[in-house]
Amino acid sequence: MGRRLRDVSASARLAGPDEGIGRDELALATRNHGLPLEALRYDVSPPGLHYVLTHYDIPYVTGDESWELTIGGSVRRPMRLEPADLCAYPAVTLRVTLECAGNGRALLTPRPVSQPWLVEAVGTAEWTGVPLRLLLADAGVEDGAVDVVFTGADHGVERGVEQDYQRALPVGVAVGEESDVLVAYGMNGAALPPQHGLPLRLVVPGWYGMAHVKWLRDITVTDGQFTGFQQSVAYRLGRHPEEEGEPVTRIAPRALLVPPGFPDFMSRARVVRSGTVTLEGRAWSGRAPVTRVEVSTDDGGSWGEAEIEPAGAHRWAWRRWRFAWTATLGDHVLSARATDAEGHTQPLDQPWNRGGFANNLVQRVPVVCLGPDG
Repeated sequence: MGRRLRDVSASARLAGPDEGIGRDELALATRNHGLPLEALRYDVSPPGLHYVLTHYDIPYVTGDESWELTIGGSVRRPMRLEPADLCAYPAVTLRVTLECAGNGRALLTPRPVSQPWLVEAVGTAEWTGVPLRLLLADAGVEDGAVDVVFTGADHGVERGVEQDYQRALPVGVAVGEESDVLVAYGMNGAALPPQHGLPLRLVVPGWYGMAHVKWLRDITVTDGQFTGFQQSVAYRLGRHPEEEGEPVTRIAPRALLVPPGFPDFMSRARVVRSGTVTLEGRAWSGRAPVTRVEVSTDDGGSWGEAEIEPAGAHRWAWRRWRFAWTATLGDHVLSARATDAEGHTQPLDQPWNRGGFANNLVQRVPVVCLGPDG
């Protein structure tokens, strides 16, 4: 009897009460990687440290001359562009923090079975490219357009559905006068690395990583709402299988700590010496600028306000924060929480949905404080 796609592509599920990380999740974890949290010290993440999530395979691209970006659908002037053609447009460079929508999934109970992120699925880079609104202005978006659909070259099967990776943005987000969406060809002053979308990718400041389509090969303007798998099935905030759920869009506020002291090799447990310890980290939000970071050194029993670096020119990038802690002998649990200008803050209780998305639960970092000779 012949095999079918659904025979090799499992449905979404939740882990059982005592189920550990499976081989399928481990295989995903070896392909995808998070930012080592000590690398939060970098204002701009080196490409090899920036988090990576690849849904299917990384396309093999031998050179720009073999690549074509098409723009079509509800436009007056369909376009075909090679990456070199984008150099005729004004180049824009934006510093943008990207975070995977599933960041924190492995900490949830019950655990959605998928890429088992802890809290490291984040990074900040300087992306160089052409504003999407300029390309669509040249193509001439027709009246009545609803969505702009972006297709990547990565192809696979998910929950029985064979597909190219596709996501859409509302026309207003894509072409608004203040839109910062980029068709990017550079990362940190160099060409895009293969794992980050060589030769072209989308960068959607403020939105979770699923919107930043890599290996971009087609842009299609539609006069109806896009209902592809990654838009209408995946990346929804539903709690029950039959629930459609709200779509995942902008990044919720989050603060992370640079791990203090030094680690144990296997457990990664942190050790500090008694005395003054400067705690530091980064905070960001895709909804509004971060205005406050609070730090707790007693597992949320009390909170003190951290010093945040002044707001600068990088609206879409994380901000550094610092807090002076007098460490005393014993066990401690450190946490930080961010609040943005619209009043969104991180929860102390676990938010949950079946996909494990947009989980910005306050981080908990256990620390053992020893004496000078401990």
